[in-house]
Amino acid sequence: MIKRRKYKITDRKAAAALRYKQGVDPVPKLVAKGVGIIAEKILEAAREAGVPIHEDPDLLALLMTLNIDEVIPPEMYVAVAEVLAFIYRMNNRMPE
Repeated sequence: MIKRRKYKITDRKAAAALRYKQGVDPVPKLVAKGVGIIAEKILEAAREAGVPIHEDPDLLALLMTLNIDEVIPPEMYVAVAEVLAFIYRMNNRMPE
């Protein structure tokens, strides 16, 4: 079992990015995370790529405890599934 450290979101901007390719990735994984200027770069790259941005401070705090390229652990599946459903709706791939 991996021991996770607590991560508290501060006044500084923070961001995390997940990758999930249906049929390729067994589960989503964390591909980027950062605070301050790194967070700004992550958000800028997402906007330029047309990737929907979902704001959820509680989920972000959990994602920040993961290592880059780490797959989402089972205890985060429900929270991440809700975000994926949001993104699919944004892309008109999934009905409400």
